[in-house]
Amino acid sequence: MKRVLIKNIGCLQTPTGSYSHKGSKQGRNVKLEDAAVAVEDGIIKQITEGGRLPEGEFDKIIDAEGKLVTPGLVDGHTHLVFGGYRQNEIPMKLAGAGYLDILNAGGGILDTVRKTRDMSFEELYSKSQGFLNEMLALGVTTCEAKSGYGLDLENEIKMLKVIKALDEKHPMDVVPTFMGAHAIPPEYEGRGGEYIDMLCKEVIPQVRRQGLAEFCDIFCEDSVFDARQSKKYMEKARQEGFDLKIHADEIEDIGGSKLAGEMEAVSAEHLIAAGEEGMDSMAEGGTTAMLLPATSFYLDKTYAPARRMIEKGIPVAIASDFNPGSCPSLNLQLTINLGYLKYKMTPEEVLTAVTINPACAIGRGDMVGTLEENKQADMVIWNATDMEMLCYRFGSNLAHKIIKKGELIK
Repeated sequence: MKRVLIKNIGCLQTPTGSYSHKGSKQGRNVKLEDAAVAVEDGIIKQITEGGRLPEGEFDKIIDAEGKLVTPGLVDGHTHLVFGGYRQNEIPMKLAGAGYLDILNAGGGILDTVRKTRDMSFEELYSKSQGFLNEMLALGVTTCEAKSGYGLDLENEIKMLKVIKALDEKHPMDVVPTFMGAHAIPPEYEGRGGEYIDMLCKEVIPQVRRQGLAEFCDIFCEDSVFDARQSKKYMEKARQEGFDLKIHADEIEDIGGSKLAGEMEAVSAEHLIAAGEEGMDSMAEGGTTAMLLPATSFYLDKTYAPARRMIEKGIPVAIASDFNPGSCPSLNLQLTINLGYLKYKMTPEEVLTAVTINPACAIGRGDMVGTLEENKQADMVIWNATDMEMLCYRFGSNLAHKIIKKGELIK
């Protein structure tokens, strides 16, 4: 048995419980002064406060130096595995081209699809491993990763196998989502319905048989997949045993958020254009709003109505949406700043949105997302005294030390 003590914690701030927090509970955090945490074999065994230390001998002692300690951050939405980059699109964007304009011109997702198909498993693994290292250094200890740049059976399986290998070999916990319905591939141009049929008949069952994903996601958007196609795909995914996610109302409200609630999807992603009917449906269906403010920032778009969602009792999570096109940033600390400045969320609400709510939305709420006894010892010691400082400072990495399963990573 390996015992680790984290002592001299100025403030330990954490949500509590293993459920999605909504409404007024979104902003409820426990704050313990002069705290300490005892860890045994990667699991939290005792938390004390007021200068009192847990009893017993310890193999390792980590001094938090009077700093803020929170749960390790959880990034609930990434497109971690991809080929190439898309910096060549910047001149098009500066000239006024929108996301769908670039996609319809053969760029965007389809450009990344070509580059991803050309890369080997080993090349994709090495590149993605580097991204995970960077995320971990920024305080992220658990993340979700989607496929969706293969868009055929062979390459979607290749991407999912990369994600599985990363989860097995990297310190980060990586949760896999199958997103074969990310775009219509060139070979199915003008035949989106046939592509959905192929995914339902061939790819979704194969992904399930190989145990390569826990969730299925689809891009329900104008010029991609409509609500009817999305429902068919989601129904097949549920039949095969997947939990459901949906990219909804990023650009146009075409019924994606409403469908998310009707299908009781675990989460709906983006939601920039979500209307009242869609938000009401999500609240009724228990769907978490996975909001992506760095995408709004990068695309110079409006921001999702986070405050309205909290008022309606929708659990709100904030994620990076790291991808090569609409958000080439994996810095979840930046989304903390944007959640505070653009969503007008309190520091307590923001902490919940980057810890327990995304943890629950990727099926890990019983393991991570809070600092409590019998949970995994994933935590960050910050170069800060409080959450207000994390919301206030931007552009610098404030993660001082990262602890993953009781082990000091940085």
